[in-house]
Amino acid sequence: MTEAGAKTLNSDKVIKPGATIGILGGGQLGRMLTLAGRNMGYRFATLDPTEDSPCGQVADTQIVANYDDVEAARKLADRSDVITYEFENVNAKVTELLMKEAYVPQGSQLLYTTQHRFREKKAIEASGVPVAPYEEIKSVDQLREAVLRFGAPCVLKTATGGYDGKGQWVIRSLDEVQEAFETLSRAHTELVLEQFIHFDKELSVIAARSPRGEVKAFPVAENIHVDNILHLSIIPARIPQAVQKEAEKLAIRIASSLGVIGLIAVEMFLTKDGQLFVNELAPRPHNSGHYTMEACRSSQFEQHIRAICNLPLGSTELMSPVVMVNVLGEHVEPLIELMDQGLFAEDGESPVSPKLHLYGKHEAKEKRKMGHINLLASHVDTALDWVDRAGIWKASKR
Repeated sequence: MTEAGAKTLNSDKVIKPGATIGILGGGQLGRMLTLAGRNMGYRFATLDPTEDSPCGQVADTQIVANYDDVEAARKLADRSDVITYEFENVNAKVTELLMKEAYVPQGSQLLYTTQHRFREKKAIEASGVPVAPYEEIKSVDQLREAVLRFGAPCVLKTATGGYDGKGQWVIRSLDEVQEAFETLSRAHTELVLEQFIHFDKELSVIAARSPRGEVKAFPVAENIHVDNILHLSIIPARIPQAVQKEAEKLAIRIASSLGVIGLIAVEMFLTKDGQLFVNELAPRPHNSGHYTMEACRSSQFEQHIRAICNLPLGSTELMSPVVMVNVLGEHVEPLIELMDQGLFAEDGESPVSPKLHLYGKHEAKEKRKMGHINLLASHVDTALDWVDRAGIWKASKR
């Protein structure tokens, strides 16, 4: 799906293969960006505070420094023809420096918007896309009144810094109001209360936009979370075709309205009556887009590089049904044991083709994302059966 965007940035500037792409951040998203970009002929430099980071292991250069280190950011700028980022919480001073001294086609405005839930929600609403009703919360009394008005359950969130369920509290009764407010107030940021959406499914769409205004969306992913961490992404999503098209349309509308350059992940709720509400945005590659690595003609990582370098965007066509399952710290050891037991066999008789991606992290902590598996199959149910047979993931509603 394609749509011309109204806003363009340096629409004639193209970063050609052979150039160096700088990545602010050294985690698994930067690693997979680098691996995809190497196939396209680009070189990579990364800035990350951890020695031998996942991205640093595969990049040409790793600058080991904190993300607020202005001089380190200047080194990254000096070595790069274009700079991107793999996470949203980029230091404001570093962002300002990079905007002055380097080419950052994603700009700073989108970061400014998506780093803060109020700004993000207002931007989504301005694009004509619905979000769940919300209210800024400044006191316990205001929170209590809002919970009465919205009805329980509802969700109190910090305006900045939350991810994978952190920085939020599902308030199920008025008895929790005081504790929820006091706990989240320790983050020293504004609080927002959101009306709870009784959703039927959680969905996401990854869209890409280039400076020339070309926009494309990948197929909708149906997402299942366990303990507030993404567990499964199922593609094609088990929703009506009309809903799939509408979800892609909303993601493209947001990408165009916000003047996105590169990728943006749009997370949505689908209600039983077929309504879509946008929940969150992420202006970067996204966990729910990892399925594209084997299942689509172009991966989200290749697409991001095409977009920031202003190359023509790749095809987003889905070539095979696929289920992506996350590998957390507690799954690594049993998963490696399974590799000797035939579950990863790929031959003409195997109904599932498992593609394992491990991120090169040194310590397998519980709940830490260590890798993922893309399960290609003739039908998503066959891939989901593979997950059940593996026996290492918690049983979850499918």
